[in-house]
Amino acid sequence: MNILPFLLIFALINSCIELEISVPSFPSIMSYFGVAENIVGLTITTNLIGFCIAASLYGPLSDVFGRRRIMIVGNGILSIGAIGCVLSPSIHFLLFARFIQGLGAAASAVVISAIIADRYKTNEASKLYGIMNAIFTMLMALAPVAGGFINNTIGWRGSYGVVALICLISWLLLIAFLPETIRKKQPINLSRVLIDYKTLLTNRKFLYAASVPSLLYSCYMSFVTISPFIFMQTFNLNMLDYTLNIAIVVSSFAIVSSNANNITCFMGHKKTLLIALSLQTIGPLAMCFATNSTHLSLSMSIFSIGFALIYPIVFARSMEIFPEIKGTVASAIMSLRYLTCSAITAISSYIYDESVFSLAIVLLLIAVLVTLLSTASAQYQISS
Repeated sequence: MNILPFLLIFALINSCIELEISVPSFPSIMSYFGVAENIVGLTITTNLIGFCIAASLYGPLSDVFGRRRIMIVGNGILSIGAIGCVLSPSIHFLLFARFIQGLGAAASAVVISAIIADRYKTNEASKLYGIMNAIFTMLMALAPVAGGFINNTIGWRGSYGVVALICLISWLLLIAFLPETIRKKQPINLSRVLIDYKTLLTNRKFLYAASVPSLLYSCYMSFVTISPFIFMQTFNLNMLDYTLNIAIVVSSFAIVSSNANNITCFMGHKKTLLIALSLQTIGPLAMCFATNSTHLSLSMSIFSIGFALIYPIVFARSMEIFPEIKGTVASAIMSLRYLTCSAITAISSYIYDESVFSLAIVLLLIAVLVTLLSTASAQYQISS
């Protein structure tokens, strides 16, 4: 029995729920520490900054020391950060622990992509990316629901406690069962790594493949960061209604993402991309006029469907542009994504004024930028 996909999926769980599960607790954390909404929002931003920094290192390090060793070290750091969140005596300690969590969480997100690229061909990898992305987003849908119930039952520390427990279990499973997948480790060569990064960051094809999903993911994370305040304070929803609305949004992404390859094969890449770009623009545009929770959820679901159609195909292709440096490619993709995400979530939190429009305008501007990038990079066509 091949347990590798199970190990990878389980290792990915803690990397996705550690962002989402605490979001319903934001009002409780704000009240407990006596801080403003934008300060609590920094628990997402600092996590993403840590993720971004570490993501640039894990890929090249995995090329040198092996995927297994880096996965074990990274998940150990993640566990330490998760435990720190549970024990946080102050908001500053919590922000630092979230930063440590981000440093560790990057290991799975980066190295898992390299492991899949090591073991599977492009079509198989694309299918596995789609499956894992669907599982990822379904867990993201369940995480705030679970976080809401945990927060109501045992408080905001309970959400971080669940993450810490999962991190420890995953870490032990990786130690016991994760095989090494890289066939030939590379010698340490800092100048070579810098040259590889220069090659990636000056290659138009690669930048298109990496930047479009990064910008769209940033939109989603900005929504996740701001949504508890909009739903529960602006629209006066209770915790259950809030979590159900979030579940609808993320489930729409998960359903489409799990079937993205079939949809693309049926409609063709060009038509799929056109529809996806249209939906990811229509959603934020409709959100500008949202006056209740239903309108907000529907408009974000439209955006999420467009995002889901783009992501798995572009991501799988981006991993194959430079097949000889897959570890560095995975690092560059994730580092760019979370650098973008940390900046955009910070901006969204800063300008948030308790209105839907303040969030919608950020998402709309990014959607327009994604469309312009796609048009300007027309020479990069995703071939079937």
